[in-house]
Order: sequence, then structure tokens, then C-alpha cells
Amino acid sequence: VQLQASGGGLVQAGGSLRLSCAASGPPFRNYYMAWFRQAPGKEREIVAALDWSATSTRTADSVKGRFTISRDNAKNIVYLEINNLKPEDTALYYCARAVMYTYMDYWGTGTLVTVSS
Repeated sequence: VQLQASGGGLVQAGGSLRLSCAASGPPFRNYYMAWFRQAPGKEREIVAALDWSATSTRTADSVKGRFTISRDNAKNIVYLEINNLKPEDTALYYCARAVMYTYMDYWGTGTLVTVSS
């Protein structure tokens, strides 16, 4: 299983980004997926997750209303739409394959998001 995140960059506060995580390996549509982030000097935190068909999604309270997770099973991609970016969103973002909402079994590479004030 390989998970490759992309779409990060340097943006101004108030801007938007769409991160992508491309998956290869076993059938993508069989698994839940999640996005995490880790800011400098801070612990990793989960920001969003969703089920096989995106019927069920979960978003961390700290980003609710600004972050949206989605997936395209035909393309084997999971997305994270981030709106109204804030400097505190600066972090390395990466995706993971989830076994339902219980634990992550594969982790991908990250993409860096830097938000300037």
C-alpha cells in the first residue's frame, strides 16, 4: 500500500487549499481513510476521516466548518478541502488508511501547508 499526499504550499491566511492523497495497492474503496496533521513542536492530530462511500464523515472540532474530507473511489484519491486557512493550520498533513474508525494501518507521506498571516 502506498499513500502519496500532495497539494500543500504557502498560502495567505484566509486562503484555501485542496490536498490530495493518491492510494495504490489493495482496493481503495474497501477502506476508511483519514487525514492527520502535525505542527512543529506539537503532537499529531487527526483532522478528518470518512468511510468507504463517504456516507459517514468525521471532522475534528478544531477544524469543523473549514475542513472537508471527500474521496473519489474511481481515482483512488482522498481529498481534504481547507478553507479560511489560519496560521495555526501550518503543519505537515498526511493521510492514512483506516480500519473503520478504530486504528490506522498504513501511513502516507506528507505535504506541507504553511499559512502566512
